Amino acid sequence: MTETRSLKHQESVIVEASASSLYDLLSDISRTGEWSPVCTSCWWDDYAQAGRVGAWFTGHNVLPDRTWETRSEVVTAEHGREFAWVVGGSFVRWGFSFVAAETGTKLTESWEFLPDGIAMFEEKFGEDAHAQITDRTQQALDGIPKTLAAIKRIAEASRDAPVHARP
Repeated sequence: MTETRSLKHQESVIVEASASSLYDLLSDISRTGEWSPVCTSCWWDDYAQAGRVGAWFTGHNVLPDRTWETRSEVVTAEHGREFAWVVGGSFVRWGFSFVAAETGTKLTESWEFLPDGIAMFEEKFGEDAHAQITDRTQQALDGIPKTLAAIKRIAEASRDAPVHARP
């Protein structure tokens, strides 16, 4: 069996955009499919709670060999500082943090496979748990730089987009 511990990873990129605008972009979970290589769409389970700590949302995920949905709970919602959620309420924590940088914002994406998630995989997959956990970990390691690059492209393109006056 896998040792019950957490697995973590984080990466950062400098984005030429304000922390506030990046927070607004990334806390709009309905846009996740624009930058995530796995999660193709998300929606709030109760739109009245959207973006608040305690709010739940559902994500639709697609890989070449499987498609699935997850429910996640927002655990941190500090405008311009951090937005984070936990898949299944206790399995995997994903988040974005925002720190002012000389030319914009240092955007950090973090991922942590939590002890409850590891225990759930051990129960669900038995002897194959280690391979499944290794696979999910590799997906996160591969996906985070792709996600950050896409967010940077989207945020900087929207910053540079011309503003048209309305008549």
